[in-house]
Amino acid sequence: MGVFDKVKHQAQQLTGRAKEATGSATGNDELRDAGKRDQVEGQVKEKGQDLKDKAAGAAEDVQDKLKGEGGTSGSADR
Repeated sequence: MGVFDKVKHQAQQLTGRAKEATGSATGNDELRDAGKRDQVEGQVKEKGQDLKDKAAGAAEDVQDKLKGEGGTSGSADR
């Protein structure tokens, strides 16, 4: 699910860049500003997703280490 979300956030940033460029070219300050907001929002969401994915990976690493210390490495399951 993380990959889909990342692509979605990158698409939002791309849409924002297009809005910003169109707004700048036409002198439409509202459209330009909306494009900037879309870019920032997409970047924030993407960074948040990256942090969420890293936290999930760290939690899995801890679980794997705890399983290894308990005498069962779990390697037979992989």
